[in-house]
Amino acid sequence: MLDIKLIRENPEKVKQALLKRMSDIDFSELLAWDAKRISLRQESDALKAKRSEESSQIPVLKKAGQSTDELMARMKELSDKVTAIDAEVVQIEKQMDDFMVGLPNLPLDDVVAGDKENNEVIKTFGEKPNFSFKAKDHVELVTSLGLIDYERGVKLGGNGFWLYKGKGALMEWALLNYFVEEHLKDGYELILPPHLLNYECGYTAGQFPKFINDVFHIKNAEGEKGMRFLLPTAETALCNIFRDEILAENELPKKYFAYTPCYRKEAGSYRTEERGMIRGHQFNKIEMFQYTRPEASEAAHQELLGKAARLVEGLGLHHRISKLSAGDTSYGMAKTYDVEVWIPSMNDYKELSSVSNGTDYQARRGNMRFKRDGAKKTEFMHTLNASGLATSRIIPAICEQFQQEDGSVIVPQVLRKWVGVERLSK
Repeated sequence: MLDIKLIRENPEKVKQALLKRMSDIDFSELLAWDAKRISLRQESDALKAKRSEESSQIPVLKKAGQSTDELMARMKELSDKVTAIDAEVVQIEKQMDDFMVGLPNLPLDDVVAGDKENNEVIKTFGEKPNFSFKAKDHVELVTSLGLIDYERGVKLGGNGFWLYKGKGALMEWALLNYFVEEHLKDGYELILPPHLLNYECGYTAGQFPKFINDVFHIKNAEGEKGMRFLLPTAETALCNIFRDEILAENELPKKYFAYTPCYRKEAGSYRTEERGMIRGHQFNKIEMFQYTRPEASEAAHQELLGKAARLVEGLGLHHRISKLSAGDTSYGMAKTYDVEVWIPSMNDYKELSSVSNGTDYQARRGNMRFKRDGAKKTEFMHTLNASGLATSRIIPAICEQFQQEDGSVIVPQVLRKWVGVERLSK
């Protein structure tokens, strides 16, 4: 959530920043509500002070044997006015909150306006593979090698699901082991969060209420209150660990990573180029997350980007890093880099990791603060996240980039100790 004080003091600056990612924005109604709320609060405070002053006269009048009826009547009138004003303030704040939660995060100054056509490729690793034979796509490769069973996956879960088996299951688990091993080396703490989350988690993450229909909802048992849903990414859980808490400055940064399956209601359009494992309702992912002081978040962002890219480099896959435009940056993030792997059969790059700086957007929604040494006031933390990595596009990339003329696939060196073979073959 954005800071109302920032909008109040710099409405045009905030508007211009948001127009990088929105077609239009008008703060006139919001600012009118804000001014009215401030005025009403001041009026309420003055009435409460007057009521308190007059209430102090009650014991004086009683001690003097005088009637307090007139004073009590005036106090009741004051109380009724305060109640009415406070109720109006609550209503105005509800209108303001409804408006504010509909606003995305402010893009950072170096993020360009526009949609994905304005994304900038800033680095490329390796070369696109050139095949001296007719290359196969990943669906044909994983099927012929017995790595993935799509038909039985659909039988078990419906469209958008698949079943790993044999060396395919070992490849999947090897990737997860590789990622976990690397994150532990870097001093990140492993978290295994719940997969069922409450509404507050989605709200803090910036996913609710705007994207509430993009998740799988869980029907409550009889008498059970509150919405629950299957997490779409571990970020939704990790960004809530310190919800409504205040940390000491020396406790930051917090560096976490989590393994979870991710459950997505929307799994793509099922176009031919999106078949197989490129899009699905369930996939495995390691998510990295950091809580930092505001002045440290840019360095943390670069650290996360470097970690995500090194994991792909370790696999030997041709990929690139793109800096996203404001319109292609997710709703709650201020700046994002995508690590994108080359899929030869699609003649395109597909995102493996979105590396994002959320600044204080999620922290404000979740009331997550820290206190500097010797300071009286608290400040909002900054939150950052990055996939480290999702697996469902890596296996297609490995199979397509490292396929051989005989239909086999070379296993990346870093995975062989878990897979047990150098080559996947029939």
